[in-house]
Amino acid sequence: MVPDPFAARFCREFPAGGVIFRETEPGARMYVIQRGRVRLSRRFASGERTLATLGPGEFFGEMAILNERPRSATAVALDDVQAMELDARTLEGMMARSGEVAMRLVRRLAMRVESSNSFVEILMQSDPRARVVLAIARAAEESGERVPEGLRVPGGVASLAAELGLPVEIVTEVIAGLLRVRVLRSDAEGRWIVSEPQRLRTFVELLGSAAPRRD
Repeated sequence: MVPDPFAARFCREFPAGGVIFRETEPGARMYVIQRGRVRLSRRFASGERTLATLGPGEFFGEMAILNERPRSATAVALDDVQAMELDARTLEGMMARSGEVAMRLVRRLAMRVESSNSFVEILMQSDPRARVVLAIARAAEESGERVPEGLRVPGGVASLAAELGLPVEIVTEVIAGLLRVRVLRSDAEGRWIVSEPQRLRTFVELLGSAAPRRD
């Protein structure tokens, strides 16, 4: 996103498990990940849920300096993380000097809004099975790692259950069913592999539960 000398100047290191910032704290800086992964989570009435897992090239914390409001999520380093730490003045200077940087930020923000809308639609599903299947399809499309067999999905049963606000037992049962019908596969390390996200969406249609709940 920016030249390496610039990255080195603003570089910060966070150890695995370290809290980068907490929800509701005031924030004056955003971060661009250079190495490692960061989990964003938020507290709800039903408990804490994972909002996203971000990797190199992704940024987070930008809303606190764009709208001057408290942090809307907690950011935790899943690995040893290296990230650029930028304040509002530095970000404004980057955008003023480089139209490319400005456009990349706008595109990322647009993608973030689209992803949030997609997640809301998933949570509106009345059938918990549909929520699980659609959440895996979304994860594959947005952050799946390309492997010969398809897209390897980050996360696991516990994190997916927390994200969707569902009991681990229900998520485990749905995953087992997807593996049985081979819509989903598992690699040697137990991570999920999606050959075609559209097959998962078709599977939801077969469940007859794709329509949003209307209260």
